Amino acid sequence: MRETRSTCPYCGVGCGVIIESDGTEITGVRGDPDHPANFGRLCTKGSTLHLTASATVTRQTRLLQPMQRLSRGEAPVATSWDSALDLAAGKFAQVVREHGPDAAGFYVSGQLLTEDYYVFNKLAKGLVGTNNIDTNSRLCMSSAVAGYKQALGADAPPTCYDDLKHAQCLFIVGSNTAWAHPILFRRIEDAKAANPALKIVVADPRRTDTAEIADLFLPIQPGTDVMLFNGMLHLMLREGWTDAAYIAAHTSGFGALEATVRECTPGKVAQVCGIPVYDLLAAARLFATSAATLSLYCQGLNQSSSGTAKNASLINLHLATAQIGRPGAGPFSLTGQPNAMGGREVGGLANLLSAHRDMANPAHRAEVAALWGVPSVPGKPGRTAVEMFQAAADGEIRALWIACTNPAQSMPDQATVRRALERAEFVVVQEAFATTATCAFADLLLPATTWGEKEGTVTNSERRISRVRPAVPAPGEARNDWSIAVAFAHRLERQLGRGFTLFPYETPEQVWNEHRESTRGRDLDITGMSYAMLETAGPQQWPMKEGDTVGRVRLYEDGVFPTPDGRARFVDTVYRPVAEAREARYPFSLNTGRLRDQWHGMSRTGTAGRLFGHVPEPAVQLHAQDMARRQIGEGDLVHVTSKRGSILLPARASAEVGLNQAFIAMHWGEEYLGGCSSTGTRLAGINALTTPAFCPSSKQPELKHTAVKILKAELPWSLLGMAWLPAGEALAAQRALQPLMAMFPFAVCVPFAGSTQGQARSGLLFRAAAHEAPDDALLEKIEGLLGLQAADILRYADRRRGQRRCARLVRRVDGSAALEAFLLGGDTSAEAWIATLLREELPAQTYGRMLLSPGARAPVAVQSRGRTVCTCFDVADAAIQSELVRCSGTPDERLARLQGALKCGTNCGSCIPELKRMVRATPVEVEAVETAAS
Repeated sequence: MRETRSTCPYCGVGCGVIIESDGTEITGVRGDPDHPANFGRLCTKGSTLHLTASATVTRQTRLLQPMQRLSRGEAPVATSWDSALDLAAGKFAQVVREHGPDAAGFYVSGQLLTEDYYVFNKLAKGLVGTNNIDTNSRLCMSSAVAGYKQALGADAPPTCYDDLKHAQCLFIVGSNTAWAHPILFRRIEDAKAANPALKIVVADPRRTDTAEIADLFLPIQPGTDVMLFNGMLHLMLREGWTDAAYIAAHTSGFGALEATVRECTPGKVAQVCGIPVYDLLAAARLFATSAATLSLYCQGLNQSSSGTAKNASLINLHLATAQIGRPGAGPFSLTGQPNAMGGREVGGLANLLSAHRDMANPAHRAEVAALWGVPSVPGKPGRTAVEMFQAAADGEIRALWIACTNPAQSMPDQATVRRALERAEFVVVQEAFATTATCAFADLLLPATTWGEKEGTVTNSERRISRVRPAVPAPGEARNDWSIAVAFAHRLERQLGRGFTLFPYETPEQVWNEHRESTRGRDLDITGMSYAMLETAGPQQWPMKEGDTVGRVRLYEDGVFPTPDGRARFVDTVYRPVAEAREARYPFSLNTGRLRDQWHGMSRTGTAGRLFGHVPEPAVQLHAQDMARRQIGEGDLVHVTSKRGSILLPARASAEVGLNQAFIAMHWGEEYLGGCSSTGTRLAGINALTTPAFCPSSKQPELKHTAVKILKAELPWSLLGMAWLPAGEALAAQRALQPLMAMFPFAVCVPFAGSTQGQARSGLLFRAAAHEAPDDALLEKIEGLLGLQAADILRYADRRRGQRRCARLVRRVDGSAALEAFLLGGDTSAEAWIATLLREELPAQTYGRMLLSPGARAPVAVQSRGRTVCTCFDVADAAIQSELVRCSGTPDERLARLQGALKCGTNCGSCIPELKRMVRATPVEVEAVETAAS
């Protein structure tokens, strides 16, 4: 057994982890108690990392050798690394020679390590000679970058996690922190418990779990953040709550902004934002008059066609009230990905240069060229994410290199993205997982290492650099991302006739040392750090220049900013509505966001069935009144349609969303949610709907708002299949079922998990709907993949009535029989009790005939345990409610008694907001009150 300290690969909180391994196998993970980001805590995703890295998962999902697709539409075949890299270098060199450097594009990822990022940035800008390198961080953090640079002069969050302990007011806007950054939310809960006087304001169109902790909740209309902030500043000026001395001494540009916000009267703001005037006034007062106000914000501000203005207008509030540069105060952008900050530091975006240098500045370009030893670097900004794929779709970019990201799931306007991937002459996908949608478009697949196998560094939201260390060797022929890029660069240098190498690296530390030198004298100077120092002293914050012993905790304490005159700049932020307003034909505002237990496109989390317990299947959330008005019942299938595409989903009533609003989780791509349109087009998940409209300053697309219409679907024939499968076959069966999803107008294929006598079990669910029963051959394929083709299967079929049912029962040690697999075709009304029999492994020997009877009523003895609330201890809502009716006392006392009885919420804490909501909603039985009183 061996233990290795490393960093979690999920969100930007940057939690430290201790990886437990045995030889080549990762066997466990726990939080690092010495890491200053999390002090030993992990969320549900982090605490299950070892489940996603097992040898069983690796065999079924990982890309383990280079693969070449000899012709489009055919399956790729194995090739050698030398052949693969020679092919890639030859193709890219040909494109550059014949069409110029800008005919090549590189699309990389905020999940790469800083060393990986640095090499790719140098490869594109220093060797190929194009700024066409962008990253999925463009979809997540570029508006925060632009906002910080416009207002404060540099892309540097001025705050730190420790500021939560010092704040007297938290202003959380456009961030479901409870789900997107769970461990940071635990620190918010701690701060509130330690200081009950701490006031928390949450502004969000949805009443998320984060709103559960709010003293004031502002359910603003989608996209109205700039109007909200300008209205708050209007009131601050009217009431004398601004700091005139700070404005005069440390800022510029206030006059123009003052004229703009003068028009943002309370009545106008209340009407546009959809909130009462008195709540607007309360928010302004709390923000401006608190001893220390810390704002936390994320994608609700960033993913917008006004993303930069939203960021800047919030920073305006901090500057106007001097709520910056001291403990507990400042604008704190929460990073979405584990190393989006590191990518920004090395200039790994189409409009950036290394170490926060300005691409438009000739002196900065000359500094980078001198550092790299090249005559020059291009000064024209490259194509950003949306622009890059549009250019490829138009035939302008001919060679694409995609690393560690899945644009065929995550990019908006999937029709354009897929047209780009199909039209590009040569597409390389450098990836750890062979299961992503983008892999299907690759001419060349290169196997990369992933968490637990890599070495390097990442930077979290508070500017803290942490080490990433390998616990096990790379599986198969997988290589580290930086080394793949270096090997390709050496070959490309020869193809392009370069007589020297720009890439003399043999270790990631050599790459990092060059990056470190590039920061000398810059605002993010890290010349005081080294791999050795990070090993001995632990994670460190930048800046930390040579000679410093510690990094700087917070910035701008002296009121001096990295601008030419040393002053922060007020940005004149004029409110503009969303790019695609609701209208009669598209009357709903569609929002997207995260689930508590899933990450991005689920290439990793989707391999752990237990992470589907909290939200097992995709759905569109709607207000109950909107559903009633359209005669949509709970679970009814609906068409969700935008100007770009349409998908089918079940509808669910939700108290989180407002009238005329809808919400769909961002994670559902074609890997899990499928189907085929009436024209034969394969549906591409949630991003078949979203708009490519982007912020003109940051180029970040408006993923948080799309105008859609929602109509009830008429698909009378339905199908449900569920099965327990051997652990080594479940994920492979899911992959085999994916192409069959396209045979139905609507289909879902997701894993689930369970346990028997302490042994984990792997399950698979396949759901579909159609206008009529499909042919028997298709259903037989589905049955075969679910283990329903053996001789001992119970069967019933009536082709004329479109009914088909089968079930497999197995004898257990105690003599009882358990349901191992079933398929219901046609009438699926018995789903609830039959699925309960299977999921909860209840004795099923007495139900044989009922399993095959369409319309069979649920036996009284079959009671579902309900939906999973606590993933760590597998506690469902039914057990929680049953326990709560016996728990009396104050809400805090009831929660404590519940946790003592069931353990829910006592490990990672991700379910605590939901538990608190259930405590409030569940009354205490009279007998329990009388017992407590006596």
